[in-house]
Amino acid sequence: MTGNSPPHTLLLRTAGKSDMDPARLLDVFAAQRRRLCDDLRSLSPEQWSAPTRCPGWSVQDTVRHLGDVTVAVAPDPGDRMFDLTAGFDPRTTPRRWLAASAGESPADTLDRLATTTEKALAVARDRLARDDRFDVVLPYGPMDWTVQALHALWDSWLHERDIFLPLGVDRPTDPEATSYATAYGLLIAAAVAQKFGAQVRQRLELGGDGGGVFEVAADDSVTLTATLTATRTAAAGPPAAEVTDALAGRGSAAVLDVVPDGSRTALTVLATFFTTPAEETTV
Repeated sequence: MTGNSPPHTLLLRTAGKSDMDPARLLDVFAAQRRRLCDDLRSLSPEQWSAPTRCPGWSVQDTVRHLGDVTVAVAPDPGDRMFDLTAGFDPRTTPRRWLAASAGESPADTLDRLATTTEKALAVARDRLARDDRFDVVLPYGPMDWTVQALHALWDSWLHERDIFLPLGVDRPTDPEATSYATAYGLLIAAAVAQKFGAQVRQRLELGGDGGGVFEVAADDSVTLTATLTATRTAAAGPPAAEVTDALAGRGSAAVLDVVPDGSRTALTVLATFFTTPAEETTV
């Protein structure tokens, strides 16, 4: 995707059919991931071992994790990789997955990430060409497999920032990837809030790269509507990237101060969950 791509509407539902352009989503994921791999190639040995925003994880640990979850872009029918009822816990499960790549060199880690990315993209694009659609299980329930690909983009976008912001590396933000990540971040934050008994009904106007209008409504299920852009938005609202960070327990929650109290409290449930030790909170 380029900065000349026209805005388009995304509709996500935790119950019922979502409406998005999965081919476009895969293009955005491919651009984000290939840029990430290119930038990782320039890191020094010291930077590969530097800490990230993920507690206890170095840059290499975070990249190893990305290599572990890239298969989520092209899951098999009935995939339960992120199924809470099958034992998935985002605070502990990814750490267990890392055991399989213990002792891997940074060069091998990067090669695995690049290779698995291209393989997963090829499989996903072939499925779209054949209109092969099926459900997988995400933390909030069964969804079309293409929504799991969006989950993978959100995860990749967050971890890219987890790596490079602490390193102090000045690099541009991809507006369209940010827009997708913000939309999904709001969806999953509202879905987790609902699981813990809180509901969100809020319209957000966000600025900066990937900003725009995002509307989330939770009743029996959660619905997210967003106008995705490939440009920088001059809206007066808080930057989309900072809001997405805050929803996932990164950065300052003060960026959400513009949100009314009830919705703000609900939207921070996910961040609180991420930063609470697993033994203190069950899923």
